[in-house]
Amino acid sequence: MSGTAGGRIVVTGATGNAGTSVVRLLSEDPRVGSVRGLARRRPAWSPAKTEWSAVDVADEGADLAGEFAGASAVIHLAWAFQPTHDPAATWRTNVLGSIRVFDAVAAARVPVLVHASSVGAYSPGAENLVVDESWPTHGWPGAAYCREKAYLERALDAFERERPEVRVVRMRPAFLFKREAASEQRRIFGGRLLPGPLARPGLLPFLPDIPGLRVQALHTDDAAEAYRLAVHLDVRGAFNLAAEPAVDAALLGEMTGTRTVRMSPTAVRTAMAAAWGIRLLPASPHLFDAVLRLPLMDCTRARTELGWEPSRSATEAVEEFLEGLRQGAGADTEPLRGRKVG
Repeated sequence: MSGTAGGRIVVTGATGNAGTSVVRLLSEDPRVGSVRGLARRRPAWSPAKTEWSAVDVADEGADLAGEFAGASAVIHLAWAFQPTHDPAATWRTNVLGSIRVFDAVAAARVPVLVHASSVGAYSPGAENLVVDESWPTHGWPGAAYCREKAYLERALDAFERERPEVRVVRMRPAFLFKREAASEQRRIFGGRLLPGPLARPGLLPFLPDIPGLRVQALHTDDAAEAYRLAVHLDVRGAFNLAAEPAVDAALLGEMTGTRTVRMSPTAVRTAMAAAWGIRLLPASPHLFDAVLRLPLMDCTRARTELGWEPSRSATEAVEEFLEGLRQGAGADTEPLRGRKVG
């Protein structure tokens, strides 16, 4: 066990999909003395033992070292998915902001840094290839999200060489879903005008079945449990996080009662690129390219060294998300506000 018992844990990006789950679990943990949540806007939500600071990691004037002073651990989750048409803007938040966090951890002498990496950091793999944490993390160069996640893996390599006294953990989760994040994810990836009720069984005319498109998913609360465990246990390095089974069009078709239609990746990408080009669709076609090339992850290390097991299957996580999508579900934080369209 590490020496974090009774200490203060700081969480960046504390009001988003992963952040709200991490903060809630930490606030319920008797081994945690207090939680400080960092977000651009203070939420109305106020769990036990939690205080808030309005901080933007992209702000060069933000006193991150001051926020981290006396902390037993920092869990870094802050991330911006948009605007996809302005990669310099996401770079400022995601890469430069993360490097500020790393530097502030060192300046404040925080002993533990848990960083949110991603399956998107991994280099492309052959179809159905299953990889452990030793697989290269060079991402897919065309997608800003993957470039940024991969760049931060290299930044952490340097940080660990220069600051061996800091215990660094890198979480590489699959796609994270929960009911409260449904509205946020619809806005980020599908656009504000996409009607959530379209996810209702029988309303979708068909689902595109794209060769090679098969991804892993995980309930956000299960990912948060891995973060909580990593704070307390004396572990270092990377951990893959995913639940079974892998999700493809056939599984989604069964869940939604919708027939699947085989479509070529080129046709789907062309349609996505056109919609993205006229700003009708916020999700970049470059991210679609990356998702097609993602390897599947072996999560043995998380199970053996963290003692971690997902409490819900990937199917249950996606079903909960779809239910939230239909209902316009959300939570009492600015990123997760529920909005039903249609």
